[in-house]
Amino acid sequence: MLSAFIAGLEGPELTPREAAVLRAARPCGVILFARNAVDPDQLRRLTGAASAAVGEDILVLVDQEGGRVQRLRPPQWRALPAAAAYLRAFPSDPGRAAHAARASARLTAADLRAVGINTNCAPLLDVPEPGSHAVIGDRAYAGGAEQVASLGAAVAEGLMAGGVLPVMKHIPGHGRATADSHFDLPVVGAAREALEAVDFVPFRKLAALPAAMSAHVVFTAYDADAPASISKRVTQDVIRGSIGFDGLLMSDDLAMKALSGSVAEKAAAVIAAGSDVVLACNGGLEETEAVASVAPKLAGRALQRFERARAVFGQQQPFEIAEAEACLAEVLHLAA
Repeated sequence: MLSAFIAGLEGPELTPREAAVLRAARPCGVILFARNAVDPDQLRRLTGAASAAVGEDILVLVDQEGGRVQRLRPPQWRALPAAAAYLRAFPSDPGRAAHAARASARLTAADLRAVGINTNCAPLLDVPEPGSHAVIGDRAYAGGAEQVASLGAAVAEGLMAGGVLPVMKHIPGHGRATADSHFDLPVVGAAREALEAVDFVPFRKLAALPAAMSAHVVFTAYDADAPASISKRVTQDVIRGSIGFDGLLMSDDLAMKALSGSVAEKAAAVIAAGSDVVLACNGGLEETEAVASVAPKLAGRALQRFERARAVFGQQQPFEIAEAEACLAEVLHLAA
């Protein structure tokens, strides 16, 4: 059986020891970063070797949002605009912006599948608040919840049409955070009414999507003692409750400084709070083995959600690549 965690990989080639750890631990996924990607042929070998080591079709993830957050970059891979670029290119035509976002996502899916990647950590559905930390910034599709939801839905549709699993993030919202959870623990003191009216809206509208990544953000209106990713109250009452998300729920990266404790303690806290899967990105073998020691086997509802998410891989649809490339080129030009 697969284990309820996603592991990072050390570098561009799978070492014999790393393969042995994956074979023993059997994570349900691996996540890739720039350190893992040299060129398409090399990356195709790496993703194939990782899946073969586990011995089953697993999630192979990457953060390929576009803009600042794009692990596969030119010249080996195509340039992608930041999320905010779509409405910047077509400020008076949100329908055209959504069409371009969908086309770009479909191209992204084709590029990812060509190198053995089947899961993209996008769309980002955070709604930025004036005065919030710049970690979100132009990674947000728009400044309003309805537009974020519309463009996020278009991106998810484009990815799924290419057989790539979208992972919406950072549920239930990172847009109000005044700190970067990579380095500090953000605390959001907004009232429930404000969160329900704005932050949760895109996630609620896209709650039928098959996967989501939680935020390392404290919402004092629900749980003043723990960030959403390790809060049973936020997981049950907000993510599964108010928002109504019943897909595969994974944490953000355990290595981020917003969480304290050992990596095993953080992994155990994520699972105890009600997430299905733990995300451990660093790629060190000691980290992978520590997380594997506490991660349960995928079973019950978590396994059902994983299977529903994995079913997206077989949903590829044909598309007009020239038209999609023209849409992408127009966005890059107009938003420059």
